[in-house]
Amino acid sequence: MTAPDQPERAVCDPIGLIVDLVSAVEHRLEPDRIRAVVTGVAGGRAKSRSLAAHLAAHPGVLSDGRSPAPRAVGDLLIALREAGAQAVSPPCCAECGRQLRTLQRRGQDWYCWNCGLRPELCAACGNTRRVASRDRAGRPRCGKCPDTDGRDPIAVIGAVIAELDPQAGREVIADAVRRSAPRPSCQQKLAWALEADPALLTGEGHLAPRPAILRLIDLLHAAGVARIVRPSCPRCGRVVRIDKPLNGQRVCRTCIAHSRIEECSGCQARREPATRDVHGRPLCSNCLVNDPANLETCISCGRRKVVNIRTPDGPLCFICPSLPTATCSICGEAKPCGTSRTTGRPWCPGCQRRSASCSVCGSVAAVVSGTLDQPLCADCTAPEVWHTCPTCTDPDYPHPGECARCLINRRLDELLGPPSDALHPGLEALRHNIATTEHPTTARRWLNKPSVSPVLSDLAAGRRALTHEALDELPDSPPLAHLRQVLVGVGALPERDEYMVRLERFLTGLLASQPDPEQRKVLHPYTTWHLLRRLRRRNNGRPITPQQFASARQRTHAAVAFLNWLTAHDLTLATCRQADLDRWLTDDLATYRHTAGHFIRWARTNKLTTVHVPAVRWNGPTQPLNDEQRWNVARRLLHDDTLKPEDRLAGLLLLLYAQGASAIHRLTTEDVEIGAQNVRLRLGNAPVQLPEPVAQLVRTVAANRKGHATIGALAPSPWLFPGGQPGRPISTTQLTQRLNNLGIRPNQARNTALFQLATEIPAAILARTLGIHTDVAVAWQRLSAGDWATYAADISQRPVRTDQHPASNT
Repeated sequence: MTAPDQPERAVCDPIGLIVDLVSAVEHRLEPDRIRAVVTGVAGGRAKSRSLAAHLAAHPGVLSDGRSPAPRAVGDLLIALREAGAQAVSPPCCAECGRQLRTLQRRGQDWYCWNCGLRPELCAACGNTRRVASRDRAGRPRCGKCPDTDGRDPIAVIGAVIAELDPQAGREVIADAVRRSAPRPSCQQKLAWALEADPALLTGEGHLAPRPAILRLIDLLHAAGVARIVRPSCPRCGRVVRIDKPLNGQRVCRTCIAHSRIEECSGCQARREPATRDVHGRPLCSNCLVNDPANLETCISCGRRKVVNIRTPDGPLCFICPSLPTATCSICGEAKPCGTSRTTGRPWCPGCQRRSASCSVCGSVAAVVSGTLDQPLCADCTAPEVWHTCPTCTDPDYPHPGECARCLINRRLDELLGPPSDALHPGLEALRHNIATTEHPTTARRWLNKPSVSPVLSDLAAGRRALTHEALDELPDSPPLAHLRQVLVGVGALPERDEYMVRLERFLTGLLASQPDPEQRKVLHPYTTWHLLRRLRRRNNGRPITPQQFASARQRTHAAVAFLNWLTAHDLTLATCRQADLDRWLTDDLATYRHTAGHFIRWARTNKLTTVHVPAVRWNGPTQPLNDEQRWNVARRLLHDDTLKPEDRLAGLLLLLYAQGASAIHRLTTEDVEIGAQNVRLRLGNAPVQLPEPVAQLVRTVAANRKGHATIGALAPSPWLFPGGQPGRPISTTQLTQRLNNLGIRPNQARNTALFQLATEIPAAILARTLGIHTDVAVAWQRLSAGDWATYAADISQRPVRTDQHPASNT
């Protein structure tokens, strides 16, 4: 193995690399035995990669056992020695060189018992000795000077609790103390803390110096001891488990997570880091899971995917279901098997990907039947024993018994009844759409879902009207939303603005849940006559976007949070002063502080209050602009044919034409003008003539566009980027995820593109071409300080080149 291959293998196959490195040193153990030991020590993927990387960089540690090294290396050396290894050295003390059976670590070095403990000055006798314990002030004590007062700690704690509840039983208190602090030394420290501050038991538990006090409080509270108060989190105020120290207080896990929030170096989202990359930069859980280094080969489909289920035979991705265990017809082993579409017999995923020389014709091809000794290709495989479906005589059906079309028709008869004129025309259209779908197996699986089949039965039997209002009475869920869109797609229901309906329903429920009539009196005009009317006027009949829905809901929550804060402080909008508002804006426990400014400015405009919060002005992008990285990714998208055409086109529209995900996902085929010589795309008022190879990508995507919807989808789809729901485009969330997989950060890339375009093109042309507001174009023009006074003269002298910046051809 060459040295350059080791870092890559440490990421892709860390266990195999460790086994090879150990096998090169230790010849007494079999490779399978070494692999079993390594697998037991290495643990998860991150730990195994760290272990492999260190052994690849420092293979000598296997022979000399010397630190500095991670803890996992020492554990591996000890486990190998216990397994019978002779050439592998056990860990050695970094100071005296003694061989170790257990590890005492200090930093990255390990020490023996004598060298590992640093002596300190005893607080009692003043001698420098090994620390055996610490006194009630936290000072070190040697083994000859323990801090003991001769009292029973359980009796001391019982006396403290008896002052709070004289009826508390001694056995109950003693049992709670022993369960919360089993060791006598811990019981003594518990007694010291409670004796010094009995208020810890009556609501001040967030100041507890030891977590055992919180366990004791929970046990006493559960036992019914009077005046024992479970403490609340000092940051969020919830009465939950608070055993995490933060700034001298104990807080809940959620507040700890909020205190650790950082900007992810992968997606730039502000979340608690799940890990850090090799450069020490934070990575959120989403980026960690989707990191190519963490993908594994699915045993069913053979592709590198995120692991969904780990089986004894290997990992399965989210797409592949768990396969039943059967005897493979080719290799003869009992493994998770599917059913061959050619022979109808079980075969395992390994044999599905197996290629060999056919025992009949001799050609090297995929093994379809036969055995490992006598494999057969597809041409030499005997035809199946069945030939036609017994119901419809479909010769293309690959399985014995009824074909998928017959099975789905039988299921439709069970749910909707046999075809008749009495069936609602919309349901009849749905029946025809499902029966003639391209993927009947997928449609039958959808019909068998418990959230779909009862609704269809009720609609067909007349127990539920086929209207949007009748479906609104059901609990909201993603399957119901998909069913509603299917009914819209086949014409059974009219199209409606679902996000607007959801917003109206949310506002109605929120207003009804407010107990204070004065708050309802203020919130109703703000939500109904300001937020909703503003959305309808701005969209002018177009459906609202998910971002607009989320913004309106967040502003409503912010208004409720501010009004609740005023009520908690005996204030109203009329009596609130600027000093009170400043206190709200600087209160760390207050929520939606910045978003509430919109509601406060509305209240001031309507003369409901005199306080004011200025709007935050946009002063340019907050993320760094990286034009070189932008062009590197653009070149890859232009020339890498291994990527999906729709992903390449979406990325180029973002990188070259500064189109955000919310604008890209709304593009339709009407926005594309494909001519014999050129292709024009309408992003704003003026269409843009696309250069090659972007134009060819648009032709390919427009000709082959197809969403993931199986039922109810219009063919062909009017959207340039169809989505998973019938008649809907791809969601901005899914599009952003696909762009992230290409290494594109949409906000950063769009800001970089706008900044560069604003330096080259006048604001008026930029706004008309890219479909942005003129004020936005002017702001970017001012930010970039672009000089376009001589633009007309420059453009007239500029030669037309296909490799030029695409926006220059507008």
